[in-house]
Amino acid sequence: MTSAKDPGPAPGRAAAALRELLGLLHRGAPVEQFARPAERARAVGAGPAEQALVEEATQMALDIRRTLDQRRRREAELTALFDTAGDLAALRDPDAVLRAIVHRARMLLGTDVAYLTLNDPVAGDTFMRVTDGSVSAAFQQLRLGMGEGLGGLVAQTARPYASADYRADDRFRHTPAIDHGVREEGLRGILGVPLRVGTRVIGVLYAADRAVRAFAPDAVALLSSLADHAAVAIDSARLLEETRAALADLEAATETAREQSEAMRRAAETHDRLTRLVLRGGEVDDVAREVAALLGGDGLVVYDAEGAELARVGSESVRLPDGALACALAASRSGGRAVEVGGVWVCAVLAGPELLGGLALGGRAGIDGRAGLGGCAGIDGRAGLADGSLADGGLADSERQLFERAGLVTALLLLLRRSVAHAEDRVRGELLADLLAAPAAGRVRDAGSRRLRARRLGVDLGRPHVLVVLDCDAALRSRLAAEAGRHARARNGLAGVHQGRVVLLAPADHPGALARTLAADLGRALGAPVTAGAAGPAAGPEALPGAYAEAVRCLEAMHALGRAGQGAGLPDLGFLGVLLGGGADVGAYVDRVLGPVLEYDARRGTELVRTLEAYFAEGASPARTKDALHVHVNTVVQRLDRIGQILGGDWNTPAGALEVQLALRILRAGPAAFPRPGETVRRGDGGGRPG
Repeated sequence: MTSAKDPGPAPGRAAAALRELLGLLHRGAPVEQFARPAERARAVGAGPAEQALVEEATQMALDIRRTLDQRRRREAELTALFDTAGDLAALRDPDAVLRAIVHRARMLLGTDVAYLTLNDPVAGDTFMRVTDGSVSAAFQQLRLGMGEGLGGLVAQTARPYASADYRADDRFRHTPAIDHGVREEGLRGILGVPLRVGTRVIGVLYAADRAVRAFAPDAVALLSSLADHAAVAIDSARLLEETRAALADLEAATETAREQSEAMRRAAETHDRLTRLVLRGGEVDDVAREVAALLGGDGLVVYDAEGAELARVGSESVRLPDGALACALAASRSGGRAVEVGGVWVCAVLAGPELLGGLALGGRAGIDGRAGLGGCAGIDGRAGLADGSLADGGLADSERQLFERAGLVTALLLLLRRSVAHAEDRVRGELLADLLAAPAAGRVRDAGSRRLRARRLGVDLGRPHVLVVLDCDAALRSRLAAEAGRHARARNGLAGVHQGRVVLLAPADHPGALARTLAADLGRALGAPVTAGAAGPAAGPEALPGAYAEAVRCLEAMHALGRAGQGAGLPDLGFLGVLLGGGADVGAYVDRVLGPVLEYDARRGTELVRTLEAYFAEGASPARTKDALHVHVNTVVQRLDRIGQILGGDWNTPAGALEVQLALRILRAGPAAFPRPGETVRRGDGGGRPG
């Protein structure tokens, strides 16, 4: 309402000012331009009411502009947050997620630098992870303990903190390392907000300026909103990475399971094929060829429990140093796996805890032979390198399983062979016992039947045979019988237990030589002394009971003479053998003791035998011997020296002298007193060499 004195503002001037204000709002003009309509109204002489109306309209226009600015800014922030959320949701690489977060924070807040730290639960601090706009290497490597500096306080309290000038702000715990990094980067105003997943703080997001800056609440709220989005994106990326890793592990496990399944299938098929080969009657050579074809390499060797070769396929270069095979078999036996030594893989062939033999595969060296197993240098049980790969030529796990399966099949084959051998040994032992048994009174022994039974076992009783009686420690006699059976089969002979003694019958001409060989070989196999007494050669089954009795006497004599652990025949026992022989060949005894001297006299016309007789007849005195022979004492000494050269230096020892004197007595007694076995004696012969 206007008074009579004030007719009101001129409509034209006020309307012009209002239209101008609306135009400024429409154009979004700067704030300072909104004061111009009021200034023009005053300039053209507008009245007080008119000016008040224009100023009121100006204030309302400024309020409207501020509201529009706030809404536009909020819209821009929401759009930026929405875009950020979309960008973060599309990212799958954790590093790319972190870089995008930091870059968007710097852009939204318009700061010089933005950076992000992540908490380290193990170390109990927070470390610099990503920076954007940073130029200081020291700043980019900072680690902040919980509660240290602005960021450490945010990480500890899970609350945002801002400082207009951090260097001069004493609200925070300053440390030399943090202050040095902040100064080197040139930062003053810093804002930090927590990255939270639920109630858990996983890090801190920062925006910082190199000038003093007070961060408004809107900036804190904006950075906090971005941090919330970022925390979810970071956790999602972490979960996605863990899921990818789990899937990769699952794929690897699936592939491993598939490979193991395939290896097991192949191993089972190989096992079945080898088993069928054994059950069809295949020999060790057949199994060795199959295994060598499956695994390749330079060659394969099958050993028995004593290390003797049973079969070899491929190169002769597959050899192990002395003692290495036994050491490798012991390591494989104790570990239950194949082991590698010196470029050769070795697998023990076991039947339960019993060692039956071993397999050796050449040309498939593993990593190295430097790490020993079981105290054996150069033995390695590993199948691959630390990362699961193999050195060139090494055995993969599947091949190693095949090799070990081959050991099981070889054990089956050796057990079958041993069972057959045991059955054959029983048959051979029964035949041997029948051959050695003395015939009952009134019972005629059928020699033809025994010869036929022997021929079926590959034994020809028509050949001369030596009978050996074996003895060892009582606890080892069962093993001795088994080893004797193995040796008998190898020699086309017979072995068994007769009257509680282990007996071996084999074709041979020299009892002593066979007895010594058996004592040495069987002693090594048992790891204990074996004594062997031999007799023969016996021609035909009828002579075997007598040969057995003579071999027993020889064995007992050897024990009496302290020669346990050796082998000999009665002729090897000297005069004691002659006494125990019962029809022994005394002519052979004379030949063994005096034969070289007799031949020397016959060839050169000397009298060395006569000198020996006189020497012993005169009590081994050269002085009295020269009188008996009517020669010079030097001649006696020379003849004795010559005898020593012919017979050996021990001929004049007490034992040697006894042997020589007995041979001289037999020589003088002649063939009428001591005929050779089977020799027709001519009565009336004088002295001279028997036979």
